[in-house]
Amino acid sequence: MKTNRIGNTDVIVTEVSFGCASIGNLYHAVSDAQAYDVIETAWRAGIRYFDTAPHYGRGLSEQRLGQVLKTKPRDSFTLSTKVGRLLSPGQAMPEADGFIDPLPNAVRYDYSGDGIEASLETSLQRLGTTKIDIAFVHDIGRYTHGSDNDAHLEAFLGSGYERLVRLKEQGRIHAFGLGVNENEVCLEVMQHGPLDVILLAGRLTLLDRSAEELLTQRCRAQGTSLILGGVLNSGILATGPVAGATYDYAPASPEILAQVAELQTTAEVLGLPLATAALLFAKQHELAASVLIGTAKATTLRRNLSAMRTELPRGFSSAFKV
Repeated sequence: MKTNRIGNTDVIVTEVSFGCASIGNLYHAVSDAQAYDVIETAWRAGIRYFDTAPHYGRGLSEQRLGQVLKTKPRDSFTLSTKVGRLLSPGQAMPEADGFIDPLPNAVRYDYSGDGIEASLETSLQRLGTTKIDIAFVHDIGRYTHGSDNDAHLEAFLGSGYERLVRLKEQGRIHAFGLGVNENEVCLEVMQHGPLDVILLAGRLTLLDRSAEELLTQRCRAQGTSLILGGVLNSGILATGPVAGATYDYAPASPEILAQVAELQTTAEVLGLPLATAALLFAKQHELAASVLIGTAKATTLRRNLSAMRTELPRGFSSAFKV
């Protein structure tokens, strides 16, 4: 599988990566065996970049991923996790934040330097490794925090950012950036200092190209790579404009349904299913170091990987104005 370099670092990622939210029991509980199977399926397909987070099942995703990756040579894959949510022992619960049967951990937001370093240390323990290649600051921004974000951003810019710089200098991480669902906070942080990479979910897709307004220009200027997540916009670019289709984790509006119908027609003229067109759009983007695919089903992973191997049809760029 083709590989790309992250920013100006020595971190290398495969052009397709495996996102581990679903193996943290996102929306549906899956067995350990099913989680291990889909990770091994990704490995056999040539994927060597894996992304997880403490948020995913309150540590369950990290724990499961670590069980498989500990059987692989550590220098044979790239691993990222996230900071900003700090876990500590807590009570068992049937569901938390959309994750079913999460680990019995309590969670609090902490974007300070001390909070970030503590988060990384506990992630290393759950993952069973001594090294995190990329640390993403998770869900900072108004999209997640609303009016509370001012305090979180102050904590991050006050000590969190510089702690990540120091951890990188010490070799404890090798790259850092943001893992977010919005453009605005990326631009705010990039005014403070450079980022190696941004894991951007849902904002540079066939449907939502809002990152092209300002963010992609800033990334080019600063040498920041993008990992593209949420490229199916939480479902609607997979299902098409059907009743009950979801966009941005909510029922799609009539306006969004109409836009998706137009995109589907364009894709069909090119001989492509809509989902394939969406995956190829992300893969072909010049700033996309990797496209993140997340699922708990090996069959779904194989189907999406097959779609991404589709040759880009003639006229794709002009049809979708890329």
